[in-house]
Amino acid sequence: MPLRIFLAGLLLFTTLGLGLVGYQATRPPPATKAAAPQPPPPLTIAVLAAARSLPAGTLLKDDDFTQRDMLAAEVPPAAVTSGQQVSGGVHGALLRRYLDAGATLVAGDILHPRDRGFLAAVLTPGTRAISVGVDAITGNGGLIWPGDRVDLLLTQELNEKIAPLARRIVAETVLTDVRVVAVDLNVTQGAVVSIDNAAGHLARTVTLEVTPQQAERAVVAERLGKVSLAIRSVEPQAAASANGEPPQAAASANGEPPSVYGGDVSAALADGGIAGPPRMRVIQGSDSHDVTFQ
Repeated sequence: MPLRIFLAGLLLFTTLGLGLVGYQATRPPPATKAAAPQPPPPLTIAVLAAARSLPAGTLLKDDDFTQRDMLAAEVPPAAVTSGQQVSGGVHGALLRRYLDAGATLVAGDILHPRDRGFLAAVLTPGTRAISVGVDAITGNGGLIWPGDRVDLLLTQELNEKIAPLARRIVAETVLTDVRVVAVDLNVTQGAVVSIDNAAGHLARTVTLEVTPQQAERAVVAERLGKVSLAIRSVEPQAAASANGEPPQAAASANGEPPSVYGGDVSAALADGGIAGPPRMRVIQGSDSHDVTFQ
């Protein structure tokens, strides 16, 4: 009896063991715990920022601003974002307020050349802008550019009834050392280069920065005769004189350079423009004298 019970128990134990082994072999593997999802990287936006401290009135160039990545949540409203088209629009724009180095540019900080009020913002306080018509000769062959300093000259022919031949043609300097702020659509310091000028187009108008009184003189000069522009040297006159260069002509009583007449330039006009009465030089020994026949 005990042997039967022992064998029955052994058989039951063996059956249970084989069943457990079969269950372990056939059951699906336990599901692994899914890894926690990683949060996405913070969104950043590339914006344009001042590369250095920029005062108000600066005409922006490529090296005046740089690209900086900012968190999207921290980007100021209307910030100027980086990009080829946007950067091209910033180049040559006028800065309306002071910017510290690293400060972000926003749309309200800049004026573009075609924006209303751009030229007025370029002018020095208290000055005016006035345009004069030029051609290939009076405009120095298209070599005048915004930012140059020029003199405005007037050439006119006086009425023959009131002026002798030697003083009939006269030239005078109307404006001295004024700044060119625009040439056609090119605005100050070469910030905006038009396609026409790049193709060799000659300027038709030059805009000058003048005082109110100088503006009046320029308007009258254009009515009186032909106006021309003379480009001034970038070297100050005092430095030029120290280098041994000839000084400027003495100013007239009113402080302006003196007028130049035809007789001052042409000896023929100074003599009246005619050969004059016949003359003969008479030589007697060591003496000689001229005899004029009337």
